[in-house]
Amino acid sequence: MLQFRAVEWINLGNHRARKDHAQTESLWQKVAKTAAAESQYQPPPQAVRAVKTAFAMSGLAARRQETVGLIQLLYDSFLQPALVGIRSGSIRIRQMLYRADPYQIDFQIEAQPEQNRFVITGQLVDLSHPEMVGRDVEVTITDGRESVVKTVTNQFGEFRGAVENSGDLEFTFVGRTGRPIVILLRGALDPLADAKA
Repeated sequence: MLQFRAVEWINLGNHRARKDHAQTESLWQKVAKTAAAESQYQPPPQAVRAVKTAFAMSGLAARRQETVGLIQLLYDSFLQPALVGIRSGSIRIRQMLYRADPYQIDFQIEAQPEQNRFVITGQLVDLSHPEMVGRDVEVTITDGRESVVKTVTNQFGEFRGAVENSGDLEFTFVGRTGRPIVILLRGALDPLADAKA
């Protein structure tokens, strides 16, 4: 039978403790590296788009988009699955349809990256008087900062304007009741904007 002296026991204990400490330190260094990498992680845009599409199809996104009060989102091309072949391409056009009783507002937002502008084309229809369409209504389009365009709907209720591309858009017009109707879009051509908010 082997007998160890107290010094040998101490040395054996110290060696084991150093070995355990080195393993623990190595483990915590790996945890720290993983945590640092995780904080920089961004999911692929395709995955985010797929999840947003799944929610849109289940109706959850549409219910979330309804605004308390007057304004309701009826259609948003960003909430529909993109067609095969253009899913990975950059999105430069967005179509939206809103209902703000008694009006229905249909507009298209198109990016002009070479001029750093949004071109907005829309139509305003008064559903209570379809024969009147929504003519001669002043529409204000702004980027939420300095770029402001005031336009008036034509005999068909159509309007068009271009503002600087700050990322955001705001549409304002005054309804028959005299109350302003405001539609605000954060990240107007960013399909991931809702996910970031």
